[in-house]
Amino acid sequence: MAPLALSDAERAQLAQWTRNRQARALALRARIVLRCDAGRSNRAVAAQLRVTTQTVGKWRARFVAQRMQGLLDEPRPGAPRSISDELVEAVLAKTLHEHPPDAERWSSRRLASALGISQRAVLRIWRAFDL
Repeated sequence: MAPLALSDAERAQLAQWTRNRQARALALRARIVLRCDAGRSNRAVAAQLRVTTQTVGKWRARFVAQRMQGLLDEPRPGAPRSISDELVEAVLAKTLHEHPPDAERWSSRRLASALGISQRAVLRIWRAFDL
């Protein structure tokens, strides 16, 4: 097993990540590295955290190779987003704060036409924000 040799800054950052309730996977990875730094074996850490020894070995190795950056999620495969955050914001702003001419509320077709995007894109945004 490769020694980890954490710096004080890394140890503090990992401790902060363990308290992150939104990124549970990152918190688990931080716990793995902190326990490995304490001199425990992969098998002991796996038993304590109720994960496999392969999981512990994977995150230990990634930490040794890439340090803190190795614990972060890598980009997922698939097509990149085609709708920008600004366009999502424009759809939400128009939907919630503006009324279309001669109507009380926006239809997905009318809003798509006004913003120059597809109706399906409008529907996906509305669905994502429960509108």
